[in-house]
Amino acid sequence: MELELNLQPLAIPGIENKRPLVIAGPCSAETEEQVMDTARQLANNGIRIFRAGVWKPRTKPGGFEGKGVEALPWMQRVKAETGMLLATEVATPEHVEAALKAGIDILWIGARTSANPFSVQAIADALKGVDVPVFVKNPVNPDVELWTGALLRINSAGIRRLGAIHRGFSSVDQKLYRNPPMWHLPIELKRRFPSLPVITDPSHMGGRRDLIAPISQQAMDLGFDGLMIESHCNPDCAWSDAKQQVLPEVLDFILDRLVIRDSVEATESINQLRKQIDELDNHLMDVLTKRMRISREIAEYKKLHNMTVVQTTRYSEILDKRAAQGVMCGMSPDFVRDIYEHIHEESVRQQLEIMNK
Repeated sequence: MELELNLQPLAIPGIENKRPLVIAGPCSAETEEQVMDTARQLANNGIRIFRAGVWKPRTKPGGFEGKGVEALPWMQRVKAETGMLLATEVATPEHVEAALKAGIDILWIGARTSANPFSVQAIADALKGVDVPVFVKNPVNPDVELWTGALLRINSAGIRRLGAIHRGFSSVDQKLYRNPPMWHLPIELKRRFPSLPVITDPSHMGGRRDLIAPISQQAMDLGFDGLMIESHCNPDCAWSDAKQQVLPEVLDFILDRLVIRDSVEATESINQLRKQIDELDNHLMDVLTKRMRISREIAEYKKLHNMTVVQTTRYSEILDKRAAQGVMCGMSPDFVRDIYEHIHEESVRQQLEIMNK
């Protein structure tokens, strides 16, 4: 049985309840001057929530790992001088205590932390009795169950103003993105918890400034609730993740050109098209059922003649042929290969059942 989240609206004071919610600021709080310069420019452009990493968990030791509590007074000064709300990442109970003591308005749990249930539970225990908005980034690995578990742990601590941040997932096959979006995973999270706000972090997803705008537009087209974007007063000289940060004026340019599409009930025209899709899906299931029946007949033949279940030459032939057909039909060859890999996996499973009876 799927557990449910007990949620309240985010209801962040001073922030309009409309798409997109925008959280912006530098990857790291480096110096007081850098923090204040960036915050003033963002505030002048209408940004209402300022983010900065105070504690910076790095993949390898030796890099800049944040100023820690030394930077918290700089964040307080941002709030005092600009009126912006403050957001920062926490990874330990000590971070939670220090951030709340400093008046940080919004906390988020990073991707490395959300991948560790022990760490998430320790943070959840530190949050008991507190009413503060908390966002949970997806874990680095593409595991929606782990992401769900982290959200449930924080929610179980009594945090009702809860949200998720989609920042992409680690992949050994890095072509375009630093962390490929794998949009189907946050969409699945949204399907499970329709009232959960999910915002997108195009900075970490793309890893490059030129990808922030298209990823942001994709997120809006898919109906996500907001954006967390890294912005720095001098991004080329940033002490961490310089390539993915943009000037405040560039951020303003990106946001000004976003097309925000309405999330409305389906019209009759769309419903008619969906009925056609339902009919085709039923036909697909019929075809797959027939295909599996033939696979089982093949398994009986292989068993009778003492043949192995998998013939790799035949499997490669199917993948190559169907991928080429997919291209001719306007589909991605990777998409078609993925489909046939799953079909083959189920076919092998059913054949093994028959072979081992």
